[in-house]
Amino acid sequence: MLDLDPGRVADVDQTLISVVIPVRNESRHIAATLQMLLAQDFDPGQFELLVVDGNSTDDTCTLVRRLAQQHPQIRLLPNPWQWSSAGRNVGVRAARGQIIVIIDGHCQIPTQQYFQHLAEAFADASIDIVGRPQPLTVEGASVLQKAIAAARASRIGHHPDSLIYSNRAQIAPAMSVGAAYRRRVFDKIGYFDEQFDACEDVDFNYRADRAGLRCLFDPKVAVHYFPRRTLHQLFHQLARYGRGRIRMLRKHPETFSWKSLAPAAVVGSFACALALACTVPYGWVLLLVLTNGYALLIGLGSVCTAISSRQLALLPWLPLVFLGIHFGAGFGLWREWICGWFRTSQAPRLEQVRAGN
Repeated sequence: MLDLDPGRVADVDQTLISVVIPVRNESRHIAATLQMLLAQDFDPGQFELLVVDGNSTDDTCTLVRRLAQQHPQIRLLPNPWQWSSAGRNVGVRAARGQIIVIIDGHCQIPTQQYFQHLAEAFADASIDIVGRPQPLTVEGASVLQKAIAAARASRIGHHPDSLIYSNRAQIAPAMSVGAAYRRRVFDKIGYFDEQFDACEDVDFNYRADRAGLRCLFDPKVAVHYFPRRTLHQLFHQLARYGRGRIRMLRKHPETFSWKSLAPAAVVGSFACALALACTVPYGWVLLLVLTNGYALLIGLGSVCTAISSRQLALLPWLPLVFLGIHFGAGFGLWREWICGWFRTSQAPRLEQVRAGN
């Protein structure tokens, strides 16, 4: 039973919902995402869709403008700083609603009652933030995308403390799940940190938790995201997440967790073992033991994942997917840890752009 306060009820019918959609080169999915939002069983005058474009080089803006001509709820806003963190802030500042929800341009909304469920989740005026599941199961997925979705939902495919694959409603920390906010949240803790090009939501939600704000995790407002289409894209995505985690650790040292750094330990162990194999007699034995142990881990993990998801056809792909997840995140963690200049070198550029230099 959730600890909600039925005595403090907001006026659901009069709540304007602002959907902020930061995008860059999303022509493959943006039209379908907007159509799903436009098709919601909700008063069209009570929601707006703010697409914030980060200098797309494909047909994203053309597709959005075409839909905006037919649907006044859609507004296209520029994000010259490109990063999603800056795009989120552009959208939040332009939003007219008292409820602000962040959605990416490559997702599927599984129900036409999404806005209604969101408004109902905020019906208790004590709720500041609503968190959601973000499974990677989508219609029309390839075998590789299905393998990525299954692997990311497994115990060895994502942070074990994250709730984004849970299906149980609960009051929970916003750090890993927060996605919809009352406007008063931004008034209290500020905006997304634009020094992050990944994990800006983790930083923002952590600050919300630290400020004592209350988050409801509600499975009814789940949003399904498209997995990456290739192993290369998966590696790149997880590398960005790894960089973001180190930036998070630099900003908030108290968030240190061995669980978050596990991929770095995997990559570091192999790098050390390889170095010893090349320089120390019989060093190759350590490398062989490590390789066999890791192969056993992902082999067992792949079998368990294929069985639990009831998709045995995914088994040939799963070891490669787990490799991409672990080594992508590990590479990103080590890159940001060693090359700390990356973060600070971006800051002056962002400030110069804002100043018009």
